[in-house]
Amino acid sequence: MQPRLVYTTFPSREAAENVARALVAERLVACANILPGMVSVYRWEGQVERADEVVMILKTTAARAPDVVEAVRARHPYEVPAILVLPVEGGLAAYLGWIGAEVADTPA
Repeated sequence: MQPRLVYTTFPSREAAENVARALVAERLVACANILPGMVSVYRWEGQVERADEVVMILKTTAARAPDVVEAVRARHPYEVPAILVLPVEGGLAAYLGWIGAEVADTPA
């Protein structure tokens, strides 16, 4: 099992929590961390924008990461959401094993 972190941002804690609950319930991710209070400054359609957002970090497997990306995209309110899949180089073996055990190998 190769663990992956999926990083994304949402416009509100409530929106992030709704997606997190669905992904955990569907066993696409073992866990979701939601970090409130982020300010994003970015260029969109030629303009510099500012937004209050929350960060969500999802723990999954390499095998399910593409499904997680699609599930987040499908539920996300943004036209082009920030979704990044990050490799995990290591960690506590028991924790990594827990991620693998909680994430379903294939779609239900």
